[in-house]
Order: sequence, then C-alpha cells, then structure tokens
Amino acid sequence: MATQRSCLGLATATILVMSIWLLGPVPWATAETLKFRFFNHVIKTESFPIPDAEGHFIIPNIREGVIILENGELGWLKGTLIFDAIKGAGTVDMYPTWTFQDGSTITARTRGTVEATPQGVPSTVKFVGDMIHGTGRFQGIKGSVTISAKLLPTEKGELGPKALGETILVYTLPSK
Repeated sequence: MATQRSCLGLATATILVMSIWLLGPVPWATAETLKFRFFNHVIKTESFPIPDAEGHFIIPNIREGVIILENGELGWLKGTLIFDAIKGAGTVDMYPTWTFQDGSTITARTRGTVEATPQGVPSTVKFVGDMIHGTGRFQGIKGSVTISAKLLPTEKGELGPKALGETILVYTLPSK
C-alpha cells in the first residue's frame, strides 16, 4: 500500500514537472485595451428608398474624422457603412479603419443600432464587432471593439450627422 502511494506520488510529481517544462516557454498573450475619442463626419452618401414602410431607406456612406488616444496620440478614422433606417432608427454595418501616427492601421467589422428622436432624427449609435486586420505594430491583431457615439443634428450643406464618441479596443497581438 505504501509502495503504491509512493509510486502514485512520484508519477504525479513527474507529470507536474513535465507539464511545467513543456508549457514554460509558451508565450501567453495578454489582452490589452486601447481607448480613444473620435469626431467624424459624412464625406459621401446616397439614399435608396425601400417601399415596404414609410420612411424606410438604405443609406451607404463614408465617414472620416480624427481620433484622440488617451496618451494624446492622434490618428485618423475612415469608415464605410450601410445604414438601414426606418424614420431615422435602425441597424448599421460598418468597416472602420483607424490609422495611427506611425502609419499602423486597424480595421474592424462592426454591427450596430441607431436610435432616433420622435421626429425621426438619428441621435445615438452603438456598435460591437471584431478586429479583422492590422498593419505595422498591429500586424496579426485579434480582439473586439465597442463604439458609442452621439449623432449631432445635420446642418445645412452637410451630407449627414456628425458623430462624437468613444471607441474601446480589447485585443491581443501575436508573440514576436
């Protein structure tokens, strides 16, 4: 009986040591968080009516603007999106690309919802999604993105509402 316990203890210790030895050099990815504020506006748009309901439109557009990271670094946003709206509210699919001062980029695929005022004016938007591509220091990026923004009323001569909001990226990068 004592011999069996001794063998069992030795086997357990051997498995533990081998596991540590085998798993020791594995670089564990640590999730990082990048937060930034943004301001953007519509630079190109078109509106296509859908005849199933009053005020139903499909609206593809392109937005551009600035991002300001928590550390003060500036960057640029370009987003291509399709808004499916009934009386100013609905769903939106967007592919934002963020370009940083060193030329690195991150592209994501997001899906969101737009809320509107009772008068049918879009007022807020919230997105969630995944990062699908990175370059430079973000090569191989994986992770999620959340975006929330207040939509400012469209002024005369503007193609659509300006957006002021915040983006949060939670990501990992491949080990080097």
